[in-house]
Amino acid sequence: MTLLVTGGAGFIGSNFVHHWLAEHDEPLVNLDKLTYAGNLGNLQALAQDKRHVFVQGDIGDTALVSQLLQHYQPRAVLHFAAESHVDRSIHGPLDFIQTNVVGTGHLLESVRAYWGALAADPQHRFRFLHVSTDEVYGSLSPDAVAFTETHPYEPNSPYAASKASSDHLVRAWHHTYGLPVLTTNCSNNYGPFHFPEKLIPLVIHHALAGKPLPVYGDGMQVRDWLYVQDHCRAIERVLQAGTPGETYNIGGWNEKPNIEVVRTVCHLLDELQPRGDGQSYAEQITFVKDRAGHDRRYAIDARKINDTLGWRPVETFETGLRKTVQWYLNHADWVSSVTSGAYRQWVDLQYGG
Repeated sequence: MTLLVTGGAGFIGSNFVHHWLAEHDEPLVNLDKLTYAGNLGNLQALAQDKRHVFVQGDIGDTALVSQLLQHYQPRAVLHFAAESHVDRSIHGPLDFIQTNVVGTGHLLESVRAYWGALAADPQHRFRFLHVSTDEVYGSLSPDAVAFTETHPYEPNSPYAASKASSDHLVRAWHHTYGLPVLTTNCSNNYGPFHFPEKLIPLVIHHALAGKPLPVYGDGMQVRDWLYVQDHCRAIERVLQAGTPGETYNIGGWNEKPNIEVVRTVCHLLDELQPRGDGQSYAEQITFVKDRAGHDRRYAIDARKINDTLGWRPVETFETGLRKTVQWYLNHADWVSSVTSGAYRQWVDLQYGG
């Protein structure tokens, strides 16, 4: 019994790998290309764990993927690998199409060939779990009901469009070929190993460095926040008991405007690692030009996974955020290792220096 995980050196993928191996003896094969956001440092604690097999490679490399499938004979493939940052997709959309659309297509074909050759019983039990995002649904008005699994797709960024495309491919491979797929659409994750280009780790990193804390527009864009360990538990539950062909929305029931998130991070840092001058980190907040096509609000209705699979988040936003801030304070070496010159150049490009 083995799992094949794609993108398991990234943020959510590496958290899932740690979660799985802490809860199960079943080994897993971890395939990751190690782009800028994939980091072997996320997996350092597993270096001597023989249940974890790491392979550097591309999901679009059909020869490699087919070789891994044949050699390890996994009972499931969990597909985390993706280009995932909206800002980067605006600057370089073709990279997102290549990985999220073309790469997923190649992966599906490799998996379909493997699955089609299995004996009846392992073929019946096999699953392909595709991890996606709430951004495929587009933007909500302030008083609109939250996204359900039947909400129409209205992606507004190149990233969201590429993930919507991958969702459609996964659905088509189920309905056309019978591949037993599961799709999850999650809200904004936060927690350990989050690359500091996303809002929460960016604020923590910049605050401690004495830099401006950039907030887009008026800061009133609303997101639903999900602690990454809760997301991992949800994926585990969907893999265990989800119905093939179904989609499950995973959210934290924590809608917050971005500016409130930033101020809450500042207040936690004020408590846990105060500034030397006694001022609040909130003094560093700087409003910057809004990004192109910025969606105003996302919100997830997670009743389906609650009602059918019995999952609910364990962490509140307050408890999860406190754990997150403390993790970054305790892992300054990790932050230093990922905030290289290339990272600084990206921040200067995106936020105008």
